[in-house]
Amino acid sequence: MGEALKVIMEFFTLHDHRGLHPPMASSLISALTVTTPGPDTPTRPVTDSERRGLLDAVSLVPDPRNPRGIRYPLAALLTVAVCAVLAGASSFTAITDWLYDLDEPAQARLGFTRGIPAGTTVWRLLTRLDDALVSAVLAGWLRARAQPAPERPHRYRTVIAVDGKTLRGARLAEGRQVHLLSALDTSTGIVLAQVTVDTKSNEIPAFTPLLNAVEKILGDLAGVLFVADALHTQTDHARQITARGAHLLLQAKGNQPTLFAQLKAVPWAQIPVGDRTRDRGHGRKETRTVKAVTVHIPGGIAFPHAQQAVRITRTRTVDGKTSRETAYLITSLPAAHAQPADLQKWARAEWLIENQVHNVRDVTFREDQHQARTGTGPAIMATLRNTAIGWHRINGATNIARANRRADRRSNDLIQAVTSIYPNTQ
Repeated sequence: MGEALKVIMEFFTLHDHRGLHPPMASSLISALTVTTPGPDTPTRPVTDSERRGLLDAVSLVPDPRNPRGIRYPLAALLTVAVCAVLAGASSFTAITDWLYDLDEPAQARLGFTRGIPAGTTVWRLLTRLDDALVSAVLAGWLRARAQPAPERPHRYRTVIAVDGKTLRGARLAEGRQVHLLSALDTSTGIVLAQVTVDTKSNEIPAFTPLLNAVEKILGDLAGVLFVADALHTQTDHARQITARGAHLLLQAKGNQPTLFAQLKAVPWAQIPVGDRTRDRGHGRKETRTVKAVTVHIPGGIAFPHAQQAVRITRTRTVDGKTSRETAYLITSLPAAHAQPADLQKWARAEWLIENQVHNVRDVTFREDQHQARTGTGPAIMATLRNTAIGWHRINGATNIARANRRADRRSNDLIQAVTSIYPNTQ
């Protein structure tokens, strides 16, 4: 897959990122001070030749079938699968039904000029595809279609949230469930990469192939910030991320007992509050307080490349009952480039992949009820759902279920939008 993926990535736009290397603070424990980073390098505009139509983009996916006797092009089958899921289809059967409901001119525009396939044909082919390769192609297509923000915030930084999800309905013969690890670009809502976790392992070994896939999509990880839950607070992960010029913001828990104890022992009472936010709604009040320091002790913080210790305290009041939660984190960004308000925002970005992707796949697309488990079928369907969510997000949708219904009602507009080189909405 490596060579095919390398060729495919040449067709998609690569974004530039910057690496920042400010000096270390000199005190034992110094509170963060406000500094102004250098300006960002503008993103290179995407040209019409790079903004490919979907049929053209998915033609790069290798066809696993014998070339003799092929009646239905793989690009057409993949394109209709994407369109159907964009219109709310939640299974292989629903994809075929959506295709059958189109009129003949619409079917022809999708590449079906010699009739349309049976549902079993669609299912058999899609479950044989390389799921990581399909994910890379569709993520690259979405990124090329996304319109860059006209003006980036002054302290802009690309933040990638990493999280795993179990497909509860996709139970394999031995009783194990399919588990996927994904990386979300929190600024665009596009899932950049997704890998299947080995059924006899966990997410930790899957992190390296995921990181490799993200790097191939972006072209360069310099300056990118990765946020993840405590499971990925692993020394090898930290070394891999920083070796590529990227940064990390990770939570410390019991899986790193020395680090956790060290962070708890910081004299937080002596450190001023760096940032505080208050939210209320749905009968709940929440206050989030951030303290962050640069810690200088012999040997430094007990984690590779850790520059700062962070404490976030969340106080919630619901129906008159108050609860308090404290989280300890480390980041490889020094104080000059990660102020408490930044850390507050970036820490919350970790939840975006759960709220804006995984929860939508469950609630809107009923993913956990989908029992397909043959071949790469579960991962392919998850990739199609990621693509649908990403497409609707870059077109400004906030309610994905409503966007699906709109696409289904206006199928001709949908087909025109995805097959055109122009990034227009339906």
